[in-house]
Amino acid sequence: MKSIFNSFTFNPKDDILSGLTVALALVPEAVAFAFVAGIDPLVGLYGAFMMGLVTALFGGRPGMISGATGAMAVVMVHLISEGNQVGLDMEVPIKNLGLQWLFITLLFVGLIQISAGVFKLGKFVRLIPHPVMMGFVNGLAIVIFMAQLGMFKEFVLDASGERIMNPDGSFQQMWLQGSALWYMVGFVVLTMGIMWGLPKLTKKVPAALVAILVVASITIFSGMDVSTVGSFIRDGGGSGLEGSLPTFQDQLFGFFSSLDGHWWSILSYAFILAAIGLIESLMTLNLIDEMTGTRGSGNRECVAQGSANILNGLFGGMGGCAMIGQSIINVNSGGRGRLSGTVAAVALLCFVLFGAPLIEQIPIAALVGVMFMVVIGTFAWSSFRIINKIPKADAFVLIAVSAITVWQDLAIAVIAGVIISALVFAWRNATMIRARKRIKEDGTKVYEIWGPLFFGSIQTFNSKFDVAGDPDKVEIDFIESKVSDHSAIEALHNLANKYIDAGKQIKLTHLSPESKTLLLKANPRFEEVIEDSVDDPRYYVVTDKLDLEIN
Repeated sequence: MKSIFNSFTFNPKDDILSGLTVALALVPEAVAFAFVAGIDPLVGLYGAFMMGLVTALFGGRPGMISGATGAMAVVMVHLISEGNQVGLDMEVPIKNLGLQWLFITLLFVGLIQISAGVFKLGKFVRLIPHPVMMGFVNGLAIVIFMAQLGMFKEFVLDASGERIMNPDGSFQQMWLQGSALWYMVGFVVLTMGIMWGLPKLTKKVPAALVAILVVASITIFSGMDVSTVGSFIRDGGGSGLEGSLPTFQDQLFGFFSSLDGHWWSILSYAFILAAIGLIESLMTLNLIDEMTGTRGSGNRECVAQGSANILNGLFGGMGGCAMIGQSIINVNSGGRGRLSGTVAAVALLCFVLFGAPLIEQIPIAALVGVMFMVVIGTFAWSSFRIINKIPKADAFVLIAVSAITVWQDLAIAVIAGVIISALVFAWRNATMIRARKRIKEDGTKVYEIWGPLFFGSIQTFNSKFDVAGDPDKVEIDFIESKVSDHSAIEALHNLANKYIDAGKQIKLTHLSPESKTLLLKANPRFEEVIEDSVDDPRYYVVTDKLDLEIN
């Protein structure tokens, strides 16, 4: 707890100003993702507030911003749709049952994420290879960019002024034309220009905040007819930004009976949402660590995020996870302490309670310009320079993760990237095992094994031995190798049996303590072939080195 307060703020002014900037950028994101999920915009805003506040105060990474995210929204839409259909099919139909199912699911999402933190699973983010990380930021930058392109469209209206619906239930849209398009492009470019040029003059105020205020002032005082936060909400079917405090969903527990026969579906959605949230948050945490040169706690982030999702379920929020775009805005604006995320969350709630009329006048173009600068800052442009210099397998992983992130979602992309990298690593190590052969003065043939012995290298390992042609005494020296898994144990067991069946004596020498323990635990008869008497000083060096690696 002491470390939490120590990291609350390092520079109050920067944290407060960057927090306000992030809050402005959170509004259209939370609203847009609520529309994606098919729920009221206020549910998205409440979710962003509760998620942002809890993770800012108790999360594992000062300066990282959490809120409602698109990666989770695209899963939520299927959950809500399924719940609504079940509600309509009941004997006494229940409208909007899907929203209640979402709140119930968030309770399980939170429990899963807290469990991940308690069991210290957050450390596994360190196993994510660098090409996967680069693919992650590139893919996410493309996703953020594509999401902003939707702001350059408007709904198609019929003669009565109503939106025209497509057969799939979505509304028809068309690209902006005429003055509306030029205003949009002009203000986006102006915003980006201010964000690019202002830091060259002064860094005392966040460039993103100044850009938003300048563009908003121009549109408000000139009376220009441009798309604003308010028009964006109303065009999407919402009634506005103004609302009240989140309220406890006491009716929630009465809907548990509606889950009879659907528990497996709810739990499967919960695991998917929990996995997406944890992966995106831990990857973002890792990225912010690199940007700031500090280190956060993945396990603490898991617990904080889980607690926030439970709170969202109980108080009617959408839930969510870390947001890479807003986190980068915050860090680049000087927000390095927990105060910045706290200010962003509280300011977002204040917008809903008191500032709706003013915030609704902010032009969408200013926020799109900010996000475009985030895209430019997020994308790993160095990947183009190094793509021909890194191993082909790593280049393939980088491109694959980027493509899958855009095509499917972040969780699938990262998991696929890790699996591909693991398979490549296993294959490389499988082909690295070697056996140097020599004959001692007493006629014993020695096989000096070099390289790890595991499931992938078993076939190559077995091919090194000539049981029929070897002398009566054989020694397998593991001074530069290690028995790694059950497949390796079985391979040694079968090899020893072959030599014994052939009437020959076999010894295993220079086994590391953990390898010996692994063999004896699997089969005590290995005691007969393991040679404990060692006189090679290299053995102690290798053993000490292995002990250090394990510890």
